[in-house]
Amino acid sequence: MVVTALRDACAQVAERARHVRIEHGQIPGYAAALGSGGGLAGPPPDLTDPADRQRVAAFWLTLDAINFGSGWFPTLRKGSQRTGYRTIEAGVRRRFEESRPWTAAELSAIEASELAPLMDQDPEHELMGLFAASLRDLGRHLSDSGPILDLVGSSAVGLVETLSRWECFADTSVYGQLEVPFLKRAQIAAADLHRAGVIRFEDIGALTMFADNLVPHVLRLDGILNFKPELVATIERGELIEHGSPEEVEIRACAVHAVELLVAASREAVTAADVDEILWNRGQQPAYKAVPRHRSRTTAY
Repeated sequence: MVVTALRDACAQVAERARHVRIEHGQIPGYAAALGSGGGLAGPPPDLTDPADRQRVAAFWLTLDAINFGSGWFPTLRKGSQRTGYRTIEAGVRRRFEESRPWTAAELSAIEASELAPLMDQDPEHELMGLFAASLRDLGRHLSDSGPILDLVGSSAVGLVETLSRWECFADTSVYGQLEVPFLKRAQIAAADLHRAGVIRFEDIGALTMFADNLVPHVLRLDGILNFKPELVATIERGELIEHGSPEEVEIRACAVHAVELLVAASREAVTAADVDEILWNRGQQPAYKAVPRHRSRTTAY
């Protein structure tokens, strides 16, 4: 099972890490504070109309297929959206609200020139081309998989397993001889569908944290992760960290393992997805925004 393999791999990376350390002594107190920190998602809404469920499922799969590019976000025009993610989300939402979802055939043929105006970006921007390539792959798979609701199924882990085999959701790193299947966007797609009420996954708690560059940043500033001074200096100079480098894999893997430790230590009935949501929302606060986080140019996150 790919999610179990991820947990095991992240624990091994955390044990071997040379650039990032988990402050284990801080875990119990931090876990206790999370319960009163706000942000735990309530029960998902009920979508009873199959057409509504189909449309909402299409929206989240489309958005999560391009839910990456944080290494390029400083170069995007953000306007009133303020963040790179919200800029991308607003563009996809505009298409769905002002027109209709793309069909699988339309996605299979989409180009950057169609996406860029929706997001108020230059069609020549590298990210627009990467988005278009990912959506073309999504369209090809949707053409072969039948109705989206059949694809979604009834298991979060099962959906992640399916998406893990699609190029548009690919996200596996190598650390020494160890494969680390982060699958950040495949997992967040399952969580987004659950939160939106498309499906109530009984195994949502089996997912890990969604390894990006914001939650590790929050955990570092909050004293749960400790980065070597040289790594901190590189980040604060705004230098890109190579995707797949030991430093970058350790940042993501140690964050995943730290969240697992927080879930185990919590007195609340929280999942890793709950903790991820709390920390991601915390990362929107000005105090966290004011400090540079690591940036890697990758389609993983």
